[in-house]
Amino acid sequence: MNGTYVFNKLSTIASTSSGVLKRIWDPLRRILTYSLADDSIYPAKSICASIDKGILSVAYGSRFLSRVSIKGAREYPVEEGKFPQPDVFASSLALAINDLGAPKSGITLSIPKAWAVIKTVDFPVAVQENLSNVVAYELDRVTPFSAAEAYYDFRILGIHDGKLSLALTAAKADLVRPYIDSLSETGLTVDRITINMSGVETVCRYADKKPGYIFLDLKKDGYEGALFLNGAINSVFTGNFSETDEKSKADAISNDIAPLIGILKMHEKPVHIIARLGDKNPSLRDLLQSRLSYTIRGLHEIDMKIKVPGNTGEIPYAAVGGVLESLWTKAKSLNLLTRGVHEQSKPPVVLSILLLLAIIAMGMFYIISPVNVEEKRLQEIDRQIMLRKDEVGKIEKLQKEIDSVQQDISTIDSFKYNKPMSLNILKELTTIIPKTTWLSRVRITETTVEIEGYTTSVTGILSKLEASKYFKKAEFASPTFKDVRMKADRFNIKMEIEGIQNEESKKAGATEGDDETE
Repeated sequence: MNGTYVFNKLSTIASTSSGVLKRIWDPLRRILTYSLADDSIYPAKSICASIDKGILSVAYGSRFLSRVSIKGAREYPVEEGKFPQPDVFASSLALAINDLGAPKSGITLSIPKAWAVIKTVDFPVAVQENLSNVVAYELDRVTPFSAAEAYYDFRILGIHDGKLSLALTAAKADLVRPYIDSLSETGLTVDRITINMSGVETVCRYADKKPGYIFLDLKKDGYEGALFLNGAINSVFTGNFSETDEKSKADAISNDIAPLIGILKMHEKPVHIIARLGDKNPSLRDLLQSRLSYTIRGLHEIDMKIKVPGNTGEIPYAAVGGVLESLWTKAKSLNLLTRGVHEQSKPPVVLSILLLLAIIAMGMFYIISPVNVEEKRLQEIDRQIMLRKDEVGKIEKLQKEIDSVQQDISTIDSFKYNKPMSLNILKELTTIIPKTTWLSRVRITETTVEIEGYTTSVTGILSKLEASKYFKKAEFASPTFKDVRMKADRFNIKMEIEGIQNEESKKAGATEGDDETE
């Protein structure tokens, strides 16, 4: 029982300590590995051109201290039902850059989903360390293109049952390259290639902060959509309307969306359906909601949390999303131009070393500083002592003199208390001897007093001497006799000195009183 209790106690302490250490280490690790060129603080600008049937959309934005703002957007119509030609695309983009006052750099090209192949593929977990090369080698097996003839990129969806799941997007290079070349001829450079659907996903996640969405884009002659899951395009679907009635259209769309709802439920994600309805028949939305049993929100109903200056119609979501992919640090954006080569961000070792050295220096200062302060205090004390050395010498000399005087006073007091002074005895005798008595001789020793003299009445002298605090055992040393010549009685009295013991008692009592006071 005791062993189990101790083990549980130690386990609790270890768990608590690890939690505390983790809370301390995580902020410290972020500080030590923080780069001064980090995207969260590094200012940047980006412009995105989105190609779609019948229209070219352009958006321009900037980032400062991790805050993204859209500076403006433009839309240029082209021949209905067709994509803009490369030369028209280049001239329209140059015009938009001039109108928006945007820089001629940091251009993102957003291509239609119809130009790309989007697939979810699985690879063994063992290839994770060399994933870019494996994807390049296997690209012609999982897509219609080889690595040499495609622009492609991928995102890792997760690991399940020992398999590494990837969301792979590829576009034929011959289809995209003419647009890049046309821009090069006008002095414009493409830095990124993404797809319109990816831009819409970024807009939804930036505005709505949900982990998963099903997106539906309704068109005149058909529809397309995708499942957005954890910042990546998990699955896509496309269809044409073979029937003109709304019920048939709703059935076709519902059949494509139903499997995606199952994927969200399998990942334990809430189901959110967003549709780009445009000016289509609103009855189709009601039919879809009744068949799917889920609410469908319009893309325009989402609070964008970002304003597009000068925009009066529908927001160009794909173009705005392309800008967000470039500037938002949490976008998890695609860039087909990289062909799946992802540069690993390395911690800024130099900054970490500098910060560590700064911490060590502060620690040493914290340790050494009190020592230096105390040393300075000691030096100041020594200096003050040296300045007062002469005064201290004089004080020591005075102290010696005081000690000598105190010793003399002590000797005198000792003599005074141990041996009452003769003057005091004589004073006492003068006080107590009657006026009719006079002394002819007084002899004082250490312990006795002898007096001789004459008196008219001998009987009262002894009682008065006995009553004195200085005398005791007063008695006649010889018989008294009548002196005829002096007409008085001659007497000789001897007595012991009692004052010695009394004074010693007083001295002892005074000493005890001083001790008690102290």
